[in-house]
Amino acid sequence: MADPTGFLKYERQEPPKRPKDERVHDWQEVYADPGQEERNEQVRVQAGRCMDCGIPFCHSGSAGCPLGNLIPEWNDLVRRGDWSEASERLHATNNFPEFTGKLCPAPCEAGCVLSISPLAGGPVAIKRVEATIADQAWEAGYVRPQSAALASGQRVAVVGSGPAGLAAAQQLTRAGHEVTVFERDDRLGGLLRYGIPEFKMEKKVLDRRLAQLRKEGTTFVTHCEVGVDLTVADLRERFDAVVLAVGALRGRDDTITPGRQLAGVHLAMEHLVPANKQCEGDGPTPIDAAGKHVVIIGGGDTGADCYGTATRQGALSVTQLDQYPLPPSTRDDERSPWPTWPYILRTYPVHEETGERRFAVAVKRFLGDGHGRVRAIELQQVRVGRNAETGRREVVPTSDEVEELPADLVLLAIGFEGVEHMRLLADLDLTLSPRGTVSCGPDWQTSAPGVFVCGDAHRGASLIVWAIAEGRSVAHAVDSYLTGASELPAPVHPTALPLAAI
Repeated sequence: MADPTGFLKYERQEPPKRPKDERVHDWQEVYADPGQEERNEQVRVQAGRCMDCGIPFCHSGSAGCPLGNLIPEWNDLVRRGDWSEASERLHATNNFPEFTGKLCPAPCEAGCVLSISPLAGGPVAIKRVEATIADQAWEAGYVRPQSAALASGQRVAVVGSGPAGLAAAQQLTRAGHEVTVFERDDRLGGLLRYGIPEFKMEKKVLDRRLAQLRKEGTTFVTHCEVGVDLTVADLRERFDAVVLAVGALRGRDDTITPGRQLAGVHLAMEHLVPANKQCEGDGPTPIDAAGKHVVIIGGGDTGADCYGTATRQGALSVTQLDQYPLPPSTRDDERSPWPTWPYILRTYPVHEETGERRFAVAVKRFLGDGHGRVRAIELQQVRVGRNAETGRREVVPTSDEVEELPADLVLLAIGFEGVEHMRLLADLDLTLSPRGTVSCGPDWQTSAPGVFVCGDAHRGASLIVWAIAEGRSVAHAVDSYLTGASELPAPVHPTALPLAAI
């Protein structure tokens, strides 16, 4: 049993970061490496804050982790120093805990019972414990290929190599199916590769896990756009089932603000992808923030990724804009009661490095330099609300005052509109939902027989932990479709949603 008084003895401690003046000049991960022994001891103490609650909301599918991670179990195993068993329990529900341990915003911590009151000192550092279990597992050699005992003789195509596609592929390979993952890019990983900056997760972490999948028998094909390079007719002929894990990469654009057409105004992914390719050794990026005043429109994760990338590229200044007012620093129980995801100010390590964030503001106009390039923006104070007649969201200026802000590079990080329009979907006779996603039935199967969908392609742009959960669940559905039954886990239903206050 866990120590029920651990949270009274020990304070929550975040993982140590490298000095700001050091990390902004390289692309290595933000967090420091104190050494294996010291790291493990620090995390063992943090795991001791877990109370092993009677009802652990942290691994509730609706209020906490959709994977159903057995958090109280591996917290106690870490507290006792049993890293091998902790790794086994962690990998029992999560194919890629090193990804979630670095990239997931941790809804499990929002659902931790210690989050009910600030007097408890904050939730258990679940994300830190998870990341350390994964690191220790690789360092100690606990992670090994798990080959199937018997081959089913069935072939499955997975389209897309992001976290959902990789999770589905690994589960189906381990169930004995012959799995081929198709990726249209030159390298594997989807947004893990080209969307997530190196300073958040070094790509050697991804490559290490891909090597495990290869050893287990999963086949990968890059530079292949299914529907074009491989026709749907060939796909149907070669494979018994197909999993669509193509993501939701259609970026939301600004089609209203005057001056949007100016050179130097880009969607966020147009900046992040070539920056990541440069880190891979593919040569200089065509969209470089070096020596420029950078303005990022959008206050979410993608905006923060652009923020840190621009800083490391040598931007003169970085300003991130958010239309919404400054969130509170602590949970507002009226707006987002425990254990829902709290509406609070989220400060990422990149925000501590340089630049500034502005809230309750919006761009009125992009200003050009007379030669077709952006040179500045006009900024206004605004309020976001709902139109009383239409019910639609609207952004209303609260002042006539306009501020001019220098801007040589503007990045639009205002979300995603769903799955990209692609020939694959047309040839499968699949249409997108009003949300821009691919719909499915309760068995994850689309209207095209034998074709399944998971991850952002089904859910819309979401969290990595939901992508992995859907990948695992669709593997169960495909295995059942091919064999009549399945012992693979299915942590979420296609209609599952996080708990929210209405």
